[in-house]
Amino acid sequence: MLELPVRLLHADARAPSRAYEGDAGFDLVSIEAADLAPGARASLGCGIAIELPEGTCGLVLPRSGLARDHGVTVVNSPGLVDSGYRGELRVTLINTDREAPFRVEPGMRIAQLVVVALPQIAVVVRDELAASARGEQGFGSSGRA
Repeated sequence: MLELPVRLLHADARAPSRAYEGDAGFDLVSIEAADLAPGARASLGCGIAIELPEGTCGLVLPRSGLARDHGVTVVNSPGLVDSGYRGELRVTLINTDREAPFRVEPGMRIAQLVVVALPQIAVVVRDELAASARGEQGFGSSGRA
């Protein structure tokens, strides 16, 4: 089993934790308060630094309940945490609700961290690429549902 070393940078910081055994994501908790007006965004500190295992990265994802119930999501979803980063984890939230403001309180779970294994990949420049069924078809190429 891999370990995720965590450094608490603030007295109110909490280590990432899973709500249920087997959950993919570790909840990230804000140590800061913020008022998000409709359409507003804020960068919120979690008060922790992590040491991701070599060969992994962290993806910061929205919490489905915040998105469903309040329209609050992560602006740059997924946020990417490289394994060499040792600074404080921060989450940039946005309130997509057109009418209702949203209040973030210290201690609130605001996002999830998913640790992902990365394959070793070497970039190889070639004159031609292998053919595929999709080819060069881009956005909308698969039609509508």
